[in-house]
Amino acid sequence: MIMEQKKIRTAFVSVFHKEKLENLLGVLANNKVQIISTGGTYDYITALGLVAVKAEEITGLSEMLGGRVKTLHPVIFGGILARRDNEMDQQDLRNHGIAEIDMVVVDLYPFVETDKTGVAQEAVIEKIDIGGISLIRAAAKNFRDVLIVPSSDYYNEAAEILRAKNGCTEETDRRRFSARAFDISSTYDAEIYRYISGDSAQVFKHNAVGANHLRYGENPHQKGVFYGNMDEVFTKIQGKEISYNNLLDIDAGISLIKEFDEPTVAILKHNNACGVASRPTVSEAWDAALAGDPVSAFGGVIIFNQEVGIEVAEKMNALFFEVLIAPSYTQDALGVLASRKNRILLQQNNFSASAFQFRALLNGVLVQDRDFCTEGIAEMKLVTEKQPTEEEYADLIFANKIVKHSRSNAIVLAKDRQLTGSGIGQTSRVDALKQAIIKAQEFGFDLQGAVLASDAFFPFSDCVEIGGEAGVTAIVQPGGSVRDSDSIEVCNKNGIAMVFSGRRHFRH
Repeated sequence: MIMEQKKIRTAFVSVFHKEKLENLLGVLANNKVQIISTGGTYDYITALGLVAVKAEEITGLSEMLGGRVKTLHPVIFGGILARRDNEMDQQDLRNHGIAEIDMVVVDLYPFVETDKTGVAQEAVIEKIDIGGISLIRAAAKNFRDVLIVPSSDYYNEAAEILRAKNGCTEETDRRRFSARAFDISSTYDAEIYRYISGDSAQVFKHNAVGANHLRYGENPHQKGVFYGNMDEVFTKIQGKEISYNNLLDIDAGISLIKEFDEPTVAILKHNNACGVASRPTVSEAWDAALAGDPVSAFGGVIIFNQEVGIEVAEKMNALFFEVLIAPSYTQDALGVLASRKNRILLQQNNFSASAFQFRALLNGVLVQDRDFCTEGIAEMKLVTEKQPTEEEYADLIFANKIVKHSRSNAIVLAKDRQLTGSGIGQTSRVDALKQAIIKAQEFGFDLQGAVLASDAFFPFSDCVEIGGEAGVTAIVQPGGSVRDSDSIEVCNKNGIAMVFSGRRHFRH
């Protein structure tokens, strides 16, 4: 069935971003569409040699209040909002001499972009679009009769539709563009709310304009979309399409690696570190990280905090891995790593992570502050007779950073700034420790002199006893249990040093 088409006879065009607009204007001109415009957009259109009518010629009023009022007039909004099949609306148009407007093209003031530049508040406020957002909402509301093009992202698509349909649109076209328009307007308002209120945590709004459609979600039968700007986070050098699960691991890896200043390598599987090491060079760090669990490293996500050179690239190339992330690569290293075309190579950019984390559940969204807290020696309270050595303190800080980014219940064992074993996602803290010990022993680590980090307090002294029997000589945990004294007593009895960080790092 051929759907009824509506001819575009008059279009109102007022945009901030004029790049790519020429194509659409050309299609309108070829279809003899009358163009009404304002200010800089009018100047741009006429500079192209095209004919346009100034809005003030229709309204009888020139711009006022320094440009704050340009389009807010019944002659314009009446022409947009009038229902073509409503006789009362049509009679109103005739009574007031108002002509119908069949298409609206708007691109809003760049409020967010202006805010990011750090300019004074007055300059940011002036980028709150009033007329533009009103035009978008009016045209989108009347999508049965009017086509709204709400962003420069859609200039070319609108042009192709009008070119293919000889200046006409169908309701399916107009409804699709209307949905995009309301998404843009609601996102725009949410950003303004964030700025004015200063309360970012109270707004959760995804933007379909920035939607990255993924192959699927966690599993092939689930759809997956990422709302955000990947290009801001990293530059993709090569590789297959980034998946939903890749993104989860990438986020976990970037969050973890930010904790370290010295050359460090982390290998992750299912959002958890299976290998982490800090060394004088990244090549040495790679060797130590891989040794932590060479079995789990297969198919993992690898992240460096320093440049990847040819030496480490040649070592890594023999391993199958999904994703590699680093701040930079030497050209010869890329020549080696790019040998497998499906291997995803990412160069991490310097970006600001969101200060908040969101999780959808039940019939709403949970919002919380991101856990940016990391404890150093100054935050670690000594509670035992034995004090950690300088080396043990360094390992305690190292292990505590890793356990902070491990799924609860979590225990991390480390020695010489190397992850030697971890127990993650267990319902029992004792089971988490036993898993960590088994992992360490499986890969031949001597745990004598190792340290232990726990993401939460010990409700009983059993973990201290088990850890001590395995060779652990220093422990960091938050403290706060009513039975802390039992754990302290076991430490003192067995010559184990223990410090309380005073802060829990659950990660469910």
